[in-house]
Amino acid sequence: MSRLADYFIVIGYDHDKDRNGSSEGRIIQRFPETDWESCPFTQSIELFCRPIGWTLSAQRQPPEFFVAVLTDIDADRHYLSVLTFSESVAISPTKSDDGDSEEDSAVTIHSLMYSPKCLVLVSRLDYFETFKNCLGIIYTAYVDKLDVQLEALVGNILGCVQVPPPGGPQVRFSIGAGDRQALQPPVSGTVPSSHSATALLFQQLGIQNVLTLFCAALTDHKILFHSQSYSRLTDACQAINILQYPLKYSYVYVPILPAPLYEVLNTPTPFIAGVHSSLADDTADLVDVIVVDLDGGSVHIPECVNLPTLPEPMVSRAKKALTMIDISSISTCTWSEMVMNADLLMADYAFPPPSPKKPPSLEQKDKEIRAIFIRFFAELLTGYRSCLTVIRIHPEPFITFHKANFLGHRGMVDAEFVVRVLEGMGFGTFVAERGNPYRACDIFDEVYANIHDQLTVESADPDKVMEHIKDLAKQLHTNESPNPQPYVQKVPKPTEGAYNRIHQTPFPILDSENVHKILREGIEKQNINKIPLRPHQVRIVPMGTPITALVDRQRIVDNNARRLEVLRNCINFVFDNKISDARIIFPAVLRALKSRVARLALTQELSYHIRSNRAVLEHQQFDLVVKLLNCCLQNDSSMDENGVAAAILPLATTFYRRLCTGIIQFAYTCVQEHAVWQNMQFWEAAFYLDVQKQIQQLYAPHFEENHVGDKRDSFQSSPTHKNSELNVSKNCNGQSVTQEKRSSYRAREMGALEIAAEQLRTWPTLSEEKKAEMISNEESTVYSQAIHYANRMVYMRVPLETQKTMKALSPDWESTSNSNIASSLADSESIDAESGYDEMEICDVGASVIKFVTRFVDKVCNDSRVTQEHIKSLHQMIPGVVAMHIETLEAVNRESKRLPPIQKPKILKPTLLPGEEVVIDGLRVYLLPDGREEGLGGNMGGPTLLPAEGAISLTNYRIIFKGTPCDPLACEQIVIRSFPISTLTKEKLVKLQYTPHIDQLPKEGLQLRACIFQLMKIAFDEEVSPDDVEAFRKLSTKYRSPTNVFMTFAFSGQAVPQPSAMLKPIEKNASLKNFAKKTIMRTARKAGIAKQKAPKRKYVLPTPPMSRRSMSPRSSAGSDSESDRPASEALDDLSIIDEGEFGRSWLSDPKVIEKLMERPGYQDYIRQGFGDPSDGTVRGKSTEQFRVSTINSNFSVSKSYPALLVVPANFPDDSIRKFARTHRQYRFPVVTWRHPRTKALLLRASGFHGRGLMGMLKSDPTTGTSTGEISATLHQERYFSCIVSATPNSTKSYKPSYSDSLTSLDSLMLSGVQDILPETPEVVRRSHPATGSMRNINNPKSSSFSRIGSIREKPRGNSNSATLDHLSPALHQNGGVNDRADLLHTSVQGLKRVALYVLGEKTQMKGIKVESFPKCDFIPVDFYEVRHVKASFKKLMRACVPSAPLTQETGFLKLVEESEWLLQVQNIMQLAGATVDLLDVQGSSVMICLEDGWDCTTQVVSVSQLLLDPYYRTIEGFKCLVEKEWLSFGHRFTHRSNQTVANQASGFAPMFLQFLDVVHQIHHQFPLSFEFNQFFLRFIAYHYVSNRFRTFMMDNEYERVEAGWLIDDRRSSKINHDQSDLDGGFVPRYQQSNQGLSIWDYIEKHHRKSTVFMNFLYSPTDQDSVLRPYSNLSNLRIWDFYLTEDLAHGPAYEIETTNKEIQISEEEKTDSSGQPLLRKMVNGCYDNVSIQLPNVFRQMLLELHKLETDLGHFQQKWKTVWDRLELPTGQRETIHRNFSFNTQIVKSHGRSIHKRSTLEILVKGKMLGEAAKMFSQPHRFEKYTYTTPAYCDYCGQVLWGLLKTGMHCTDCGYNCHEKCLSHVPKNCTKLKLVPDSSNSSANVSRSSDTSTLKSEELPVDTGPTYATYTPTTTNTEQSCLHKGYLYKRGALLKGWKQRWFVLDATKHQLRYYDSEEDTNCKGFIELFDVQSVQPIRNVQGAPKKSDENAFFELKTNRRIYNFLAADSKTAQTWIDRIHSFI
Repeated sequence: MSRLADYFIVIGYDHDKDRNGSSEGRIIQRFPETDWESCPFTQSIELFCRPIGWTLSAQRQPPEFFVAVLTDIDADRHYLSVLTFSESVAISPTKSDDGDSEEDSAVTIHSLMYSPKCLVLVSRLDYFETFKNCLGIIYTAYVDKLDVQLEALVGNILGCVQVPPPGGPQVRFSIGAGDRQALQPPVSGTVPSSHSATALLFQQLGIQNVLTLFCAALTDHKILFHSQSYSRLTDACQAINILQYPLKYSYVYVPILPAPLYEVLNTPTPFIAGVHSSLADDTADLVDVIVVDLDGGSVHIPECVNLPTLPEPMVSRAKKALTMIDISSISTCTWSEMVMNADLLMADYAFPPPSPKKPPSLEQKDKEIRAIFIRFFAELLTGYRSCLTVIRIHPEPFITFHKANFLGHRGMVDAEFVVRVLEGMGFGTFVAERGNPYRACDIFDEVYANIHDQLTVESADPDKVMEHIKDLAKQLHTNESPNPQPYVQKVPKPTEGAYNRIHQTPFPILDSENVHKILREGIEKQNINKIPLRPHQVRIVPMGTPITALVDRQRIVDNNARRLEVLRNCINFVFDNKISDARIIFPAVLRALKSRVARLALTQELSYHIRSNRAVLEHQQFDLVVKLLNCCLQNDSSMDENGVAAAILPLATTFYRRLCTGIIQFAYTCVQEHAVWQNMQFWEAAFYLDVQKQIQQLYAPHFEENHVGDKRDSFQSSPTHKNSELNVSKNCNGQSVTQEKRSSYRAREMGALEIAAEQLRTWPTLSEEKKAEMISNEESTVYSQAIHYANRMVYMRVPLETQKTMKALSPDWESTSNSNIASSLADSESIDAESGYDEMEICDVGASVIKFVTRFVDKVCNDSRVTQEHIKSLHQMIPGVVAMHIETLEAVNRESKRLPPIQKPKILKPTLLPGEEVVIDGLRVYLLPDGREEGLGGNMGGPTLLPAEGAISLTNYRIIFKGTPCDPLACEQIVIRSFPISTLTKEKLVKLQYTPHIDQLPKEGLQLRACIFQLMKIAFDEEVSPDDVEAFRKLSTKYRSPTNVFMTFAFSGQAVPQPSAMLKPIEKNASLKNFAKKTIMRTARKAGIAKQKAPKRKYVLPTPPMSRRSMSPRSSAGSDSESDRPASEALDDLSIIDEGEFGRSWLSDPKVIEKLMERPGYQDYIRQGFGDPSDGTVRGKSTEQFRVSTINSNFSVSKSYPALLVVPANFPDDSIRKFARTHRQYRFPVVTWRHPRTKALLLRASGFHGRGLMGMLKSDPTTGTSTGEISATLHQERYFSCIVSATPNSTKSYKPSYSDSLTSLDSLMLSGVQDILPETPEVVRRSHPATGSMRNINNPKSSSFSRIGSIREKPRGNSNSATLDHLSPALHQNGGVNDRADLLHTSVQGLKRVALYVLGEKTQMKGIKVESFPKCDFIPVDFYEVRHVKASFKKLMRACVPSAPLTQETGFLKLVEESEWLLQVQNIMQLAGATVDLLDVQGSSVMICLEDGWDCTTQVVSVSQLLLDPYYRTIEGFKCLVEKEWLSFGHRFTHRSNQTVANQASGFAPMFLQFLDVVHQIHHQFPLSFEFNQFFLRFIAYHYVSNRFRTFMMDNEYERVEAGWLIDDRRSSKINHDQSDLDGGFVPRYQQSNQGLSIWDYIEKHHRKSTVFMNFLYSPTDQDSVLRPYSNLSNLRIWDFYLTEDLAHGPAYEIETTNKEIQISEEEKTDSSGQPLLRKMVNGCYDNVSIQLPNVFRQMLLELHKLETDLGHFQQKWKTVWDRLELPTGQRETIHRNFSFNTQIVKSHGRSIHKRSTLEILVKGKMLGEAAKMFSQPHRFEKYTYTTPAYCDYCGQVLWGLLKTGMHCTDCGYNCHEKCLSHVPKNCTKLKLVPDSSNSSANVSRSSDTSTLKSEELPVDTGPTYATYTPTTTNTEQSCLHKGYLYKRGALLKGWKQRWFVLDATKHQLRYYDSEEDTNCKGFIELFDVQSVQPIRNVQGAPKKSDENAFFELKTNRRIYNFLAADSKTAQTWIDRIHSFI
């Protein structure tokens, strides 16, 4: 019996501490006044009575009641029942001492105020309704002045009402106010009472939200409720607590948290708490707290909180049941607001059943909900009792839970939710309370015992689900209300409105003596009249379904029978010493051991052989057994969820071999390198299992039911799982089968829990001597087992080589992490860094082992209640055991090293190139498989070639692996993998996991990644010392990053270099001081601050407007052109050259010019007819418009340009020097190619200079532009004029190409349309309605241009205005198509036919004065910068050469798509295609001016010439193209390819590789148009980074001149450096004895000898001269250069080594007679199919060569024979190919798409102002089913029918596939937000016709107009969502400034102006980029007198903006408006 309440307290308002209407609570009276001994009084109760604070109120509040919960230090909960009412108090307002006025107070003070007063009952019982009644009676007696003494009521509550414990009878009582009350204890005290709390929680939050909170509470997250009602807070917290039954919440639990204690929420421990909604705003600072709004029904989960998912199928079953609750009787009218809509399943019924007359009560729903969650836990924990381990029975039972065993059998190792629940404190308490096998049972025990059978029945009959739930709900209801006849209570209540009486006296002071007297009398009376109670019925707890019964044993047997048979045979072969037979099937056994069943079967088989006295093994037997044990441990995790490690533990300490007399080696010395032995949880679980077996054997003989069979001690699995499925592994052994048969007939063996239950049942009947004996026996059993395990741990923890560092793989011994070693240490550099020990501790092996074992002993012995004497003796024993074992292992280690070494494969010598030398000879390694499929024998088929065992060698050129596969079935093959050392991009240490065929794999390996798409993952053999590994890494880094290019293999490989000449360049700046001085002075001179020095300058050049590095926004923002590269020793200043660096000018030596013109790039100028600078008559020819200028012959204009340049003949050199400054790096426009038919020119240059830092320092700000800039600009205009005049298109027309009938730019626009626009467009109108749909303008894949839209001009007095009347019917669907012409006309008004098109960057085209360049058009284009190419290449490498197998989520094609590599290739092809069309179709010249002119410019120019000129598609022509565009024009190969150590930091940028990929794409589409084949391109792609050839070295021609090998005689090895005429006055900076080899000489040499580079399909006469490839992504393919892998001979691009390896392999493959095999087997995963595949042309040429040799004739070169072949002219005349109509359509369609791509680039470049913004609007896509044929506007594929659903833009009608969605450009034509009206899409489109774009009227010949945005237009007023003044803080080191802000709905922008009247926008913030907007406080540097709550923060993708509004209300308005838009 216990008291109903412990304390009664009266708490009132403390007027003494009143401060402006706010104070504290004060305890007025408390009863009893002294504390109970069993229940001390709780302090600070007054805080919980008024959680939001004690304040006065101007109005009388009605009485309130709620229950708060307090938790004491013993974790016992105390319930505070609080009834609060108001009392009047007279106030006389006075001014406070500190001068604060009354207005500043939180409460407005009146003369009559009301203070709160609380009546509180404190109890340890949770009878909330009874407490409410009792306090209500006291209040009623007070307010209605009942004839009752209040003292009597209080005394009766505290002393006269006694509550029986759970299971007791109903108590009926009265507290003396004429009341009748009843109190019913629950039947079971362990089952919580909920009444209707859980149903109310579901009604408030809904099913999904409650399940989320349920998951959060179980996984130890912080949960905070807030509501206006305190009672709802208590009910919600109670509900979450009750739903966790049978688990108990063990963390902080405060349903009502007072405001002063708000800091409690910052605790790091989990909690469930509740606060009033007035404090909800403060929860924003709680970053890891789940906030629940009970009133709003929402749950907010922070981003940092990751909730695990509830396990299936339990959660699905629970959700389904929650929606099915009482479907037959629920009333929709009453429960329509409830989330658990039980009528959900009846919603579609045609004839639903009628609603019941009486709806179910909320309490009934509550019990059904609880029943569902109890069943959820019963199903989740099914089998948990099978995993309980009995450690002690007497005097008190100690039982633990084998978590790993449970997770392994249930298959929940990876179920994060289950793992975290099992690791929580709640489950620990659950095991401690419910693990006892002999106790009182409750509802959960019954449900748990029957849940498996119920689920089986329900699967057959789903209707049984609700039946079982209702039965369980009825039991829960009976538990709370066991009395079937309810007692009618009588509780007096106050009269209505009594609280609001005016003249109400205060609550009286109670007579303390009277209360205590009644209290004492009540206690004495209760001691006399004690109610007899029934004791709790204790019984054996039902076991439930065994966990082994949950596994489908038959399926396991069927899947593993064959594997187990092979396993048994192999083990029998081993123990019968048939080693050869065992090795044959050994790989199959290793593969079989991936199965859990096979691993456990292996341990059983080995234990059987131990019982047969076969523990002593021979050496080979020992090795194989150790391999099997290691394989088992490798395949298992450190958690040991399958019990494999526990089963191996006794095996490893039993099997041994004799090394010599007296010295034996046990198997445990070879299986120590596994993470499981470092896991403390494993040792504890294994120890407890063995103790349970000993306890079981201790008590088993006492029971007649138990017949102990064979004694299997520790070699069996857990006794609780005797009937394991693994016994099937013994069905082939006669003895084992007999054993199983015998066991099936014997009596059932009692389990450990049953024995413990029986012992606990008989324990009270035993004598004290017997009890003491049992306690002693159990303690001795645990102690002896602790000694045994201490020795085992020493065996497994002390390594064989005790001098080695013992690295602890788990830093925290008590860590609950059971992750595998590979995953836990995957990112660490070394294990030392993860161990958590100091270096001194780790080196001391003995100390670390002693510490580990001691901690284990302390843990298990204290938990098992071993005596302190025994624990002390164990501590004394452990150091001695460790020392003895270390001494023993020293002898074992010494003798084991004397054993004959295991026969390893012979190290194969790699085949080397001429001049290649070995730096580090072969280190024995394993080549491990990576993410590629080659060599794995998987989907690609073939043998399993990886892993391979061999050696890795480092040469001065390559890293080479050569070895043989570890798989014995493929060991005859030779595996070779190599790559040049210069291509190494990343080297890192990786953690290794188990790999088949490798016995003992080291923990760490080395991963080498090369930029030629090669990857080596290697593991060094144990014989390789760490010093050798470190030397290998250091030397590879040294050879990868030489100090200069002359230390690379290209120069040092073929001959021995002279170090003095190679390593000592001329030092221009010998010290940092001199360098700094020169740099400062040079900058000062350029800026005009210091005086210019005239001497030492050969040419006095004009001062550049800015520094050498570009200061434009694009380049400075990370274009990667110059800003990220280190300074080069040879490229320190690209603009000005000191005269002293050269002896004399080349102009004075015609021999040098003549020699230079022999180079392929300059020979191309002569081929095109540009003339020869050595010919003096060239300049005299008036007919020649161009000349080859020698202005840059000594590189005085630009170091990065070639010496000879093609410029207009009538433009002087002095003018070139002056205007070169207008371009970056002084790379002014030069002619590089001329169209042979249209005579249009292709020019290249760098981007235009902006007004940079140097220009601002030089010029006078008051006078405007400086004279130098004006002069340069005038010369630039003259130069452009010369280019225009030299273009025939500017003065006359030309004949069209035979392949094109559309001969102008207008033909590009009107592809597929009959009418042609005029040559000169009409004058621009002042205003243009802009509503047209342009949805395909950005898409080159559309099927016809007529779908783009309508281009129409209104003819106002102009008879020449053209119209496009041909409208696509598809456009009419969107409405408003008739007035769209002017928008497009505004955008393309500059697209008239001009003589010169300049394609440049958007950022630099804005400042160009177009009127200064007549007949020129400047087109801004999109292109990918170098930084994008770098990032894309990294992703492409990871996709094509992954380091680990790809998953389904990250497939190969998905990774390639994410890399955006093909998009970049497409971009280059589109820009080149536009250039081709402008040159060939339009006849206009094109100038490419992108970035610095040496990256993207080179790509576009090269591809354009390749498409236009067939000459460049020959081998000789391609050589000229590369020499001219890439080498002469200064592509920075050394910098981009990171060839030296100075360039390593910039990152690899494969610009040239991207160009070769584009050529490959064109070659693939036009295979008949190229003389060279694909191997030729792959060969160049490989060797341009291999550093084998000198060709692709240095950054420009100037550096190659300094190197002395630019003007060689094409025989570099024979150059005589003494010939001054070849030097031309230059003194080579690097004197080299070896000039290196040119790749073109190498290709020419091999091309003469073989057909390796020849494309036999080459047919130049049958193909068009101009190629127009498709650039659709669907037409592009991934280059096989990225994917091919040649394991047979390494990369095929090392032709010499490849041929030699193939020859060696063919010589080895002979038949029995020694003759070579005629039959050849080719594997795609091993051989290079392109090399092995027979080629008829190659074969016939070889046959002809052989016949000539046999006949003794002169052997002709194959090229001569090929060229002499005659075409079958006779047959060719008879065969005439008729082009079909479809073929012509295809060709026409291809040209149309190509032209459309050109038009897209031009129109996008010209679309400025409003039109450009319109095309950046995103689409609003929705899923759409097409009933008529439709096509994807992105890829052109069909969309049609129910199965062909796609995405449809609701604004502009854009259609696309779902897969194309991410690539669709943001070019929606919607200009306004869709209004909330019923207008159709057509009406919406028409409604925007009134919007206008204002532009000024300009002359016809001016450039495009820029539409400016005026904030005062009508359209703006409509689209302005909000506007006003805000303070905005500037960027770094800038202050606050007031701006006028406009939130524009149309532009989706937040723009700001200087003032409201300002019309020029100063800047804007794109709302698309906004991530969040929120209020902030405590802003540093804020303006004075600013409102602290008026600050808010706007976070975008780029930066964070801070704003300050006038007040907090305005700030919140801005936040809300911006929120509504994002």
